[in-house]
Amino acid sequence: MQPESPERAFFGRRKGKRLRPGQEDRLAALLPSLRVVLPENGGRLDPPALFPNPVDEVWLEIGFGGGEHLADNAEKHPGTGLIGCEPFVNGVVKLLGEIDERGLTNVRIRDEDATQLLAALPDASLARVYLLYPDPWPKRRQRKRRFVSDASLAEIARVLRPGGVFRFATDIDDYAGWTLVRAARCASLRWTAARAADWLTPFPGWPGTRYEAKAKGAGRRPSYLTFERI
Repeated sequence: MQPESPERAFFGRRKGKRLRPGQEDRLAALLPSLRVVLPENGGRLDPPALFPNPVDEVWLEIGFGGGEHLADNAEKHPGTGLIGCEPFVNGVVKLLGEIDERGLTNVRIRDEDATQLLAALPDASLARVYLLYPDPWPKRRQRKRRFVSDASLAEIARVLRPGGVFRFATDIDDYAGWTLVRAARCASLRWTAARAADWLTPFPGWPGTRYEAKAKGAGRRPSYLTFERI
């Protein structure tokens, strides 16, 4: 099978409900100092240098939704730098609220396309990459817009250091299978599951998300896939 074309737009809306005045103020006050700005002329970022304090390693969460998982990780791992990528403005505002209320200093935000961010990251610069409950684009004609592809997995593998992990969660069985097929074609990633129950077990320290609670309430069973950079 031929590798898929990377040319696709993986996200949908940029904005949902109208922001309240307080949210507008928070967006204007906090986002500029936390935003990840990509280097010009195709240069590469220096991920640890994005944070005001020294960090032991850097993690990336692609499409952080309301930010509850990212904020929980940031609070539990103060020595780790976390980059969150989310083009949906309402989700960015929710994460800013968590950052403000918890006093988090180890979070940076990219509020644009994650593919451009990945391209700007150096080889072997991340310890973890998360992709949690991405839009499944369920209709057949939409599936080229799914974030997971041969090209995106190759980029994720490139930016992960040896032994680093890519964690993927979805409540759509078809998307879990889609991801396993493409990961199997990526020679640099190894699925870590050793037994059938592994892919039904949440990641260690998993706080859950609001979307996941809704999925379970609707009777959909999540899958949790972990891949190691080899």
